[in-house]
Amino acid sequence: MTSNLTKKDILHILNSKKSDIIKFMNETAKYRENNLITYSKNIFIPLTEICKNDCGYCNFKKNPNDPHAIILKTKKEILESLKEAEKYGCKEAMFAFGEDADEEAIVREKLAEYGYDSMTDYVCDVCQMTLDETTLLPHTNGGNYSYEDLKKLKEVNASMGLMLENSSERLMDLPAHKKSPGKHPKTRIETIANAGKLKIPYTTGILIGIGETKEEIAESLLKIRELYDEYGHIQEVIIQNFTPIPGIEMENSPEPSFLDMIRTVIAGCLVFKDTDVSIQVPPNLNNDTAQIFLLCGADDWGGVSPVTPDFVNITSPWPGIDELENLTTDAGFNLVERLCVYDKYINPEWLNEYILEKITNISEHQ
Repeated sequence: MTSNLTKKDILHILNSKKSDIIKFMNETAKYRENNLITYSKNIFIPLTEICKNDCGYCNFKKNPNDPHAIILKTKKEILESLKEAEKYGCKEAMFAFGEDADEEAIVREKLAEYGYDSMTDYVCDVCQMTLDETTLLPHTNGGNYSYEDLKKLKEVNASMGLMLENSSERLMDLPAHKKSPGKHPKTRIETIANAGKLKIPYTTGILIGIGETKEEIAESLLKIRELYDEYGHIQEVIIQNFTPIPGIEMENSPEPSFLDMIRTVIAGCLVFKDTDVSIQVPPNLNNDTAQIFLLCGADDWGGVSPVTPDFVNITSPWPGIDELENLTTDAGFNLVERLCVYDKYINPEWLNEYILEKITNISEHQ
């Protein structure tokens, strides 16, 4: 099955005005299967803030010489955070970190000190510790991985993620990605495809407002749909808006307009209308406007933490769970907590026996 929307159809949505926007918004309502809006209660743990990329919109990456930079958290530190998250009922441990951080000598030295040869080996051990010693499920988002590394990570993760951001190579010449080799779309598409071949439940998405054209947005959505059609592993697609933060290279770049976000969310929903792929809009990046995206077809808020900030968007605090519930019910929907892996993937075709057993235990204690 492939999307019955062409690039021309998507562009018609992305360029719509006046009552046409309302018409397309109403179109998304036809395909909503229920009244539920989901979220995952998580803890966000940055394992390291060192990264080989230097994105123009990023405030996460730190210089290795920065005395405040997280070079590599210890397993003890991580476990303490996970135990704190358990007290708040968190079920997802979201591990994020800079891509290929072990290309930096300072990270390699820390890894050696901890007894590891590579960042992948360390991440696998951290995820295994999470499964063995807590009630949380690991979700790793650490950039591109080789097929072999993904194969290792699959065994200790309930789900994984990587933002495509955009499928256009042209953006590699713009401030957003010109100093970020890991953001090359061919590399990211290969990683997402390999995750599909390995049957890893996966989250991806696009980032708008970083210099892309509407044609490139349309092409990016169609590329994600193509990957889903081939492998069936994409459980949710994030539509994320660029948010300027003081101190980043793109701090004076304009944000995408509210209408552009509306049109893009509608387009994403209609591209995936005949699938069970969720469309997610991060609520902390859209505090004043989040509810309207539910009316545009979005059905997931993503990971929301009662314990930690969003380290990638440090100036945008997550709403509290009560606030999220109010936003959802006020728009006419019901808020439901989910796991980091969607229900359709909770079976032996996608997850190993140990992770399935952990999920059963979580379900029994809810």
